[in-house]
Amino acid sequence: MRLGLDIFLEKNYRHFEGKRIGLLTNMTGVNEKLIPTIDLFFEHPHIHLTALYGPEHGIRGDAKEGEAVESTVDPYTGIPVFSLYGASKKPSKDMLDPVDVVVFDLQDIGARYYTFIYTMAYVMEACAEHGKEFVVLDRPNPISGTSMEGNLVEEEVRSFVGLYPLPNRHGMTVGEIALLYKHEFGIDCELTVVPMEGWERRMYYDETNLFWVPPSPNTTGLDMSILYPGTCLVEGTNLSEGRGTTRPFEYVGAQFVDGYKLAKAFNQKNLPGVLARPVSFVPTYQKHKDSVCEGIQIHVVDRHKIHALKTGLTLLEIIAEMYPNDFQFNEYPNGKFFFDLLAGTKRLRSLILNGRANVFLESCEEQVVQFQKQKEPYLLYK
Repeated sequence: MRLGLDIFLEKNYRHFEGKRIGLLTNMTGVNEKLIPTIDLFFEHPHIHLTALYGPEHGIRGDAKEGEAVESTVDPYTGIPVFSLYGASKKPSKDMLDPVDVVVFDLQDIGARYYTFIYTMAYVMEACAEHGKEFVVLDRPNPISGTSMEGNLVEEEVRSFVGLYPLPNRHGMTVGEIALLYKHEFGIDCELTVVPMEGWERRMYYDETNLFWVPPSPNTTGLDMSILYPGTCLVEGTNLSEGRGTTRPFEYVGAQFVDGYKLAKAFNQKNLPGVLARPVSFVPTYQKHKDSVCEGIQIHVVDRHKIHALKTGLTLLEIIAEMYPNDFQFNEYPNGKFFFDLLAGTKRLRSLILNGRANVFLESCEEQVVQFQKQKEPYLLYK
């Protein structure tokens, strides 16, 4: 299997000789030998690298989730780094002035909450507005390109964790999403997608020849990524989703939870592809910081059978029923709920509290069929 990066460096770069190149990347932008794309571009005799752009967590991945990142100068190359997760998430004209082309090389994890695909959308918009070309060096969807789960984000709850009507698990690569943005959502920039060679939709990341490089501090591995389309919803509650532990989005719990009772109730549901065990953990930051929590670790036992969204919603239903006086959806001072932004709808909260998440999951089936038809023309791999 060869990355879009490999193909670009072998031949596609010729189309951009003599042009000033900006690179939108982070620590996941590496080749199969773990050499950073920044270095490969900077040292290439025919690529004129003039600017770097960094997404959430920064270009070197050292910022926490949601933490604003300042623009700076890269200490290794001396090239300016423009942050796209600070004062602005969309590059200004001044930020694009040093370049003729913006090249995107980031590893996504296949869930709609992940902000890299919305950074891509904003940069595509800016390129269209300011006459710049946009190039995507395609990378695998680590949780495969065959499965889809979830609902399409509703207009009233669009945000940077759900900017377009994509399902929770979308089953697309970043290159395919860029084509969808251009042709379905009207981001009409001059777009080039450099496809991979040898990647198949059925493949998970550990079936490629690539090393796992965490796309963000809490994206610890493949099992976490498989669960993430469901367990990310825990972020919108007063439960710990395991941030500040070694198993974020696999651990779920709180100070008020009995881990043994929760594991028993969860396993009695016989959810496909997963099992739980009771755990105790102490988050080092974020929710329940420095406090002993009990809960469960969700183990992926068959990734081909798992339905991550159903897993996450069932877990929330169980906890809401077991601890009705303790479990809460976190509310902003303005009365809005982060959970709604993650869920892509306002109606899911009440369904969970009333033990009727299955109604929501049934409604998702039609939306997934609709999205499959919409995305079909832009799929690059079999």
